[in-house]
Amino acid sequence: MVFLPTLICLKPQKVKRFIVKYYSFIVNKYAIATAVFLFILIFSDRNGLLYQWEQSRTYSKVLEENEYFKEEIKKLQYDHDNLFSNPKNLEKYAREKYLMKRDDEDVFIIVKK
Repeated sequence: MVFLPTLICLKPQKVKRFIVKYYSFIVNKYAIATAVFLFILIFSDRNGLLYQWEQSRTYSKVLEENEYFKEEIKKLQYDHDNLFSNPKNLEKYAREKYLMKRDDEDVFIIVKK
């Protein structure tokens, strides 16, 4: 079957011959019903193929993000276990991150201008 874009380039006689040749198929009620059904299936509502394709792409992105966050959780769990398993690591983290100090110490923060 010849598609419409190829008909645009053709001469009027060829277009007329095409229409005469396939007229019975074009006006056939089953062909019209099939064309309408395909249009509805592809372009309309939430069950359309375009919507399903978009949802599939979104689902793939979510799965990728899920894998990324699982890896991040593993890394953070390792850091957490390492931090709380040794009191020296915990003290080092508290001193660096929160500028905590012992009672007999003074902390000086040097800011470069």
